[in-house]
Amino acid sequence: MKSTIENLGPTRVRLAIEVPWGDLDHAFGEVYKELGKQVRVPGFRPGKVPNRILDQRIGRPVVLEQVVQHAVPEVYSEAIRENQVRVLSQPDVEVTRVDDGETIAFTAEVDVAPVLELPSLDGLAVTVDDVEVTDEEIDAQIDTMRERFAMLTGVDRPAADGDFVSIDLEATLDGEVLEDGTTTGMSHEVGSGQLMDGLDEAVRGLSSDEGATFSTALLSGEHAGEMAEVKVTVRTVKAKDLPELDDEFASTASEFDTLAELRDDIRTRLGRVKTLQQGAQARDKLVEHLLGSTEVPVPEKLVETEVAWRTQAMERELQQAGMDWDAYFTAAEVESREAYDAELRENVENAIRTQFVLDSVADAREVTVDNDDLSAQIVAQAQRNRMSPEQYAQQLQQGGNIADFVADVRRTKALAQLLEETTITDASGNPVDLEELRTQGPQTVRAAADPAAEDADAEDAAAADVEVIEAEVTEAATPEDDGTEDDGTEDDGTEDDAKA
Repeated sequence: MKSTIENLGPTRVRLAIEVPWGDLDHAFGEVYKELGKQVRVPGFRPGKVPNRILDQRIGRPVVLEQVVQHAVPEVYSEAIRENQVRVLSQPDVEVTRVDDGETIAFTAEVDVAPVLELPSLDGLAVTVDDVEVTDEEIDAQIDTMRERFAMLTGVDRPAADGDFVSIDLEATLDGEVLEDGTTTGMSHEVGSGQLMDGLDEAVRGLSSDEGATFSTALLSGEHAGEMAEVKVTVRTVKAKDLPELDDEFASTASEFDTLAELRDDIRTRLGRVKTLQQGAQARDKLVEHLLGSTEVPVPEKLVETEVAWRTQAMERELQQAGMDWDAYFTAAEVESREAYDAELRENVENAIRTQFVLDSVADAREVTVDNDDLSAQIVAQAQRNRMSPEQYAQQLQQGGNIADFVADVRRTKALAQLLEETTITDASGNPVDLEELRTQGPQTVRAAADPAAEDADAEDAAAADVEVIEAEVTEAATPEDDGTEDDGTEDDGTEDDAKA
């Protein structure tokens, strides 16, 4: 086989490949074997028909066409390996010559990863925000704990923000009552904005057994996005009574005896959270520096393919939720489909550029991925997806995503190594020790390989200590009832129906 490569642009090449006839023996053998099973010739058993008879029966051009179809993919793959081309898409193949008994020639145009000129990776430095835990932030955490220990007491007055009301809802469209838009006995916190637009405004100021009607866009169901009339009736109004903020509350809500000890513990935990956030910020700024210092061309076809895939995935999610695009744009406060598409394309282009840059960093630093790297990342991702490592690994294999997963782990490892060698200081000029971030392993920086994806790793890490604070509040912290009809904290499971 002889192959040459021509650069058509920074991200596209054309391979010209010639295959001598002697290299096609395997392809001819496979083609004749298959044809021999299909063609019936009197006097010959199936599979024993001579090749020359098969040529006569079905025609030599047909045989050659099938040989080409069989040989081209294998030869193309071999040429890719020999030329060390990192392909990004399926090739556009054109057979240019078939000289029977001599040569087969074809060309293959394909998108490839660009060769980048990276900035110096030595002496990198980034600046992050200071870690400062304010009294207001501590107060907010304590207020959350107090909310968990609040008691609900029935009141004989109009509902106000912060009250819990038990309500009945009935949605109508063009005068017809919607079955999936009707519910009774639903609990709702006034002012929370959790159910539907216009509900809080309608309920605010209503007393028990009073009602109001308002218009709102249906969020799901076959009428999603359409404006409906909703009648709301308040059945009960309850006020939240928060516990006194004293040492007794601290000992009830936590392991500490005094309020001062509880505040100190919260301050420490929030400090750790912000340290992790510094790490995420340092990672993002490092990637931003690399992107800003490197010219990164992006193949248009690759962008189009990824945009189409993400759009189809979003359409499936909307369909499962019973929503259409208009309803989604309304709920997400997206201006238009054009604005959504433009933002999606920008996110995809940034994600691809980031991957190219991190691949180049990994190449420059000769980063390799071993079994320990893969195992650690599989365990981390399995935990995040709430499945066993074995299940996650099987999912990767069944989906044919192992190569992409290995490439992602390699990018992650390269970025983690680079981050460890980067000088990080806060806004006040103090050096930042990100040992807490580093000890969590490369998964904490994985998401930088795709800025368009939800930054679950950094958010999970940053929220960990806050979740611990909340988890330490015992089950007794559930708001207590005063013995009246509704405790204000649980509904009857019909909330989704009310969202229609």
